[in-house]
Amino acid sequence: MNKPVKFLIIRFSSIGDIVLTTPVIRCLKQQYPNAEVHFVVKKKFRQVVEHNPYIDHLHLLDNNLEDLVKIFKTEHFDYIIDLHKTLRSYLLRLRLRRPTLTFRKLSVQKLIMNRFHVDFLPKGVHIVERNLRAVEPLGVKNDHHPVDYFISPEDEVPVSSLPPSHQNGYIAFVIGGQHFTKKLPPEKIIAICKRINKPIVLLGGPEDAAVAELITASGSENIVDACGKYSLNQSVSLLKSASSVIAHDTGLMHIAGAFNKPIVSVWGATSASHFGVWPYLNTQQVIAEVKGLPCHPCSNFGMAACPQKHFKCMWEQDENLIADSAVKMFNETSFDK
Repeated sequence: MNKPVKFLIIRFSSIGDIVLTTPVIRCLKQQYPNAEVHFVVKKKFRQVVEHNPYIDHLHLLDNNLEDLVKIFKTEHFDYIIDLHKTLRSYLLRLRLRRPTLTFRKLSVQKLIMNRFHVDFLPKGVHIVERNLRAVEPLGVKNDHHPVDYFISPEDEVPVSSLPPSHQNGYIAFVIGGQHFTKKLPPEKIIAICKRINKPIVLLGGPEDAAVAELITASGSENIVDACGKYSLNQSVSLLKSASSVIAHDTGLMHIAGAFNKPIVSVWGATSASHFGVWPYLNTQQVIAEVKGLPCHPCSNFGMAACPQKHFKCMWEQDENLIADSAVKMFNETSFDK
């Protein structure tokens, strides 16, 4: 029997970025003979990959890099694949001294785009494709399949647990986001929900509960608030059961791509097209992005406040476009069923 070739893939955070590495994991495991795939992630993001069948060994970073170094030195990896490229991942690679493959992070080009709005970024190249180019020297090729996401049967939320009005289809509205400038103002979300005459399930974490209460108190009777009431993977189950999805630039937006959900993605400070982070290979998607703003984009991560104070990238979003697109997708999905 041939000896396994051992790979360590590094991506510490965050939810969406981890999900965007899953085609590398899958292609490496399926195409490389005798691959033994190790993956390292921050402990808080364990749920994102813990059920991924293409990962042989999952390692968790709990703020102590030295503990991981001790473990990894006994593994004698053949290759390290660094899909994060931070100081911490560099220090880990330095300590292990193994052959390393990395992706093009394009930090300088992104900085120039955000600060001076001069575009040196590659056109039409998704970050999934840049991740996959990191393993091209190994002969691994893009299989042109979507990102992956796996949950356990225990995390499945039965549709029958929702109100009867939502059991024959609903629009999942992901209202959260890691930073303020990635999220629609509550008033805009309320206006969109009022235009939607279909059942809606609000998805988000505990930090989104207060905004969700404002939305549900606005008078819309077709809304179920699931924010902070489910674990990440239970929320993914609700996302998977949705007829269509509205989402900010968040991890759940990218996870929706794993199930090829029809999606309206809403972009504020960040940019789907410039940074190559639109929902990957979704066959039905609408990108809601305010065009022509001289200050856009201003960040590839999002910020705590609008640097220009006007927040036009979200206040000027077309509510009708977002609502009507989601309803159209809902109707087409329901018709297909």
